Amino acid sequence: MASLEPMNILVLCTGNSARSILLEQILNHDSGGRLRAYSAGSTPSGRVHPQSLILLAELGYPTDGMSSQSWDVYGAVDAPVMDMVITVCDSANAETCPIWPRTGDTPPLQVHWGIPDPAAPPEAEWAAAFKSAYETLSRKAAALIALPFETMGRTELKTALVKIADV
Repeated sequence: MASLEPMNILVLCTGNSARSILLEQILNHDSGGRLRAYSAGSTPSGRVHPQSLILLAELGYPTDGMSSQSWDVYGAVDAPVMDMVITVCDSANAETCPIWPRTGDTPPLQVHWGIPDPAAPPEAEWAAAFKSAYETLSRKAAALIALPFETMGRTELKTALVKIADV
């Protein structure tokens, strides 16, 4: 997978308002330009969750221009070619996780990093739930960023990504 271009990553969730938004921002902000992350949802909520925006702003991440969008945007002919797709929905809690269609000669690597929905608890618990989701996603992102993924083969990278799911 050696390349001088940043690796394109699509982070998918159902609503694209919280977890996928958080991971997109973490990867873009913390990777030093080595990764270019995008996020989308199979059934987008149409808005970024307000607690996502509050938390990201408190932590110094940019929040301008963020939106909740359909994954259809990334299936279009003129869309960026994805090297990797990460799903972050929580199938353990009976959420339906989107499945990215495998197309092309070299489909993107796919991995699942399930995170409980921080918007599921009552509003009084959102701050703590979003902080917990952020911390878990941040650990996983740091593990990915620490990899020499530019020089790793697909099988080696896929194995590493699966291990990161448990970080």
